[in-house]
Amino acid sequence: MGIREDVYYEGGPHIGDLIINILLGFTIICLPLTVGAITRALWLRYRITNRRISVTGGWMGRDRTDIIYSEISKIVTVPRGIGLWGDMVVTLKDGSRLELRAMPKFRDVYDYISEKISPRAKAASGALGTS
Repeated sequence: MGIREDVYYEGGPHIGDLIINILLGFTIICLPLTVGAITRALWLRYRITNRRISVTGGWMGRDRTDIIYSEISKIVTVPRGIGLWGDMVVTLKDGSRLELRAMPKFRDVYDYISEKISPRAKAASGALGTS
């Protein structure tokens, strides 16, 4: 009998990211951004549980990355779409980074992840309530 894994968030990127990038695609210059947004909308999926962060993406959703909270050294968020969604960069202790692009409810997700990481990672991330 294993430890139960409770899912906090499971889903894809925010739909607003796709809509804005499709509108920008009409300018031709922003067409690569539009293609990226369509690819994210089709194949990018996030799963955040009480034990790990999983990101499935890449071409046709063939790549999967799992990280556990004890490996996180820092989290940084950047609001997008007038604050309706945001990008999140999770830095691991080995220096590698995992990007969570167009994350819906990114502030709530950031708060949830911040509860699970070490005090040192919280301080590096600038999480509220740390000194």
